[in-house]
Amino acid sequence: MGKNKYNHLLVIRLSAMGDVAMTVPVLSALTAQYPDLKITVLTRAFFRPMFITLSNVHVYEAQVDGKHRGIPGLWKLFKELKKLEIDAVADLHNVLRSSVLKGFFVSAKIKVVQIDKGRREKRALTAYKNKAFKPLKTTFQRYADVFYKLGFSINLESSRALSKRTLPERVLELVGPDNLKWLGIAPFATYPGKTYPFDLMQKVILALNDTNKYKIILFGGGKLEKKQLQQWSDSCQNCINTIGALSFEDELALISNLDLMVSMDSGNGHLAAIFNVPIVTLWGVTHPYAGFSPFRQPPENSLLSDRTIYPLIPTSIYGNTMPEGYDTVMSTIAPETIINRITALLEAK
Repeated sequence: MGKNKYNHLLVIRLSAMGDVAMTVPVLSALTAQYPDLKITVLTRAFFRPMFITLSNVHVYEAQVDGKHRGIPGLWKLFKELKKLEIDAVADLHNVLRSSVLKGFFVSAKIKVVQIDKGRREKRALTAYKNKAFKPLKTTFQRYADVFYKLGFSINLESSRALSKRTLPERVLELVGPDNLKWLGIAPFATYPGKTYPFDLMQKVILALNDTNKYKIILFGGGKLEKKQLQQWSDSCQNCINTIGALSFEDELALISNLDLMVSMDSGNGHLAAIFNVPIVTLWGVTHPYAGFSPFRQPPENSLLSDRTIYPLIPTSIYGNTMPEGYDTVMSTIAPETIINRITALLEAK
């Protein structure tokens, strides 16, 4: 791809899990086109397993709740990073912390480009009055635009999915031997407006379990979610609750071997996408037009709440804003619709 004046890029993306996962296809394309480029990803240590198979990509831990907390901590982090001989910085987060770091790097005459999050057009997309309902630039393209401004033109079509990972013995013991197709279901999201109703998801799971064709592997986190998923695991012979049973690295290995993932507009869908696992996503008060659909997933795999009944969708970008009466939007996605889409995809494999 020719010479570039930068040899070592710092890439900043601290959180959340889905947004961090969305950097992986972009970095895959970047490293494929610029194989001599060294990349250091500044993120939380928990996310390190996402990047371990990417060539020339290394993770530097941001301890934002520890020694890198506050302005003094960020100054300490800057001095640590400067020792790595960083040539330029791609800030894919553009929050207060990364902006403070930007100031330190700029003062040291190190080039920094921050992501344009498209806040104005996103406000128009989520407006209650005079809504501009049209697809926006994807987050993947917004990430790629940052690298373009640093002199690295990226063709996202060159992005290669991560390979399936070898399943550790503890994962094999949890899932057990069988000839069933592996169906992952991640039924939770950060906000209620993005979470499919528990009773309707139970209908989906019971119907799929009764076919005896699928091993249903349930993903989530937290004590309450674990208790909810355990109800399904206890009552369905083909259901497995993974919460608390596996490390994040083990979960990634398991996800990479799935035949299909069902996810809300949440991080698990993006984790499956980096391995090119087919994903059925369920959308509530958010919408794919905001640019957060999993990488390379066809539009028909996005099952949407009914905008003829709830025309204010999307009510927000992240699902944290929900007008009165919109708490039931996802009930407009019938369990039969989800089951039919899952069945069609799995039977075609």
